Amino acid sequence: MSFEKKRWLQTALQVKGSVVPKVLPRSIVCGLFGLLITIAFLEGLPVSLPALASLIPNIVLGLLLVFRTNTAYDRFWEGRKAWGKLVNDTRNLARQIWVAISEKTERDRADKIEALHLLVAFSVAMKTHLRQESFGSEIEKLILPEHFIRLQGIQNPPLRVAFWLGDYLQYQYQRDRIKIHQLTEMQNLLNGLVDCLGACERILKTPMPVAYAIHLKQLLLLYCLSLPFQIVENLGWWTTPVVVLVSFTLFGIEAIGIEIENPFGRDPNDLPLDAICETMLKNVQDLIELSPTTHPQDLPLVATYEEQQNGAHS
Repeated sequence: MSFEKKRWLQTALQVKGSVVPKVLPRSIVCGLFGLLITIAFLEGLPVSLPALASLIPNIVLGLLLVFRTNTAYDRFWEGRKAWGKLVNDTRNLARQIWVAISEKTERDRADKIEALHLLVAFSVAMKTHLRQESFGSEIEKLILPEHFIRLQGIQNPPLRVAFWLGDYLQYQYQRDRIKIHQLTEMQNLLNGLVDCLGACERILKTPMPVAYAIHLKQLLLLYCLSLPFQIVENLGWWTTPVVVLVSFTLFGIEAIGIEIENPFGRDPNDLPLDAICETMLKNVQDLIELSPTTHPQDLPLVATYEEQQNGAHS
């Protein structure tokens, strides 16, 4: 049973991670406007205008909001798929580097460990690049000091890390530590990492069209401000809470779309990039603890023919 099912009411009333702080002030303003219209109606002013219900058809506003939310979630999900592929490609490339590249000297092993750390550094650099932040100690402890200095001021640091990885693989091939087909497979995985970077950059640098965002906000504002004129005759003093509730619903749907359309930040609803990078670092550290020199005969996975026959007759 999921956490939300166990604590449904607690989740429903939770403020942290919700859009309540952003939406509630706007809803209260619309409610206060509805209160003014109610007072004016009770004073005998002709403010009841039910005909305004046809000003902005509900279905039009609903379709616009649905399209806005779906578009934002598509961006969120595409970002999550890109980071999921990044995790898988990193694990596969780390495993192939650790197992396939032969070690003939102690320096070879140290270079392999450095290459695996560069894989994690690529993810950390990609996270920092998408957040448009400066580098910190998280990536400094993964790469050599001279590499860290070279990353400063570079427009696209993940690409530089990918270049170092590609250079390392090419150097190992030239030293006859890997075969050509192994190099090709590893380069394909490295290309996959760069593809994930490009997919995330496409999301980041393709914002929602300004004209659409402006028009949707204008329609929301017109609808919420015209609502008191439509319902004041039937609801009276109930106009204010109804306007607040309807405004809260509509503004909330729009705010959710804004909240998730850029999933690479540090907001509660953004992707857990820090946890993903930490997971990759742990995976690499676990891999380094394994010995890549274990021979198949040391780990018999399939019984010999005689053992199978003896087991069948026993």
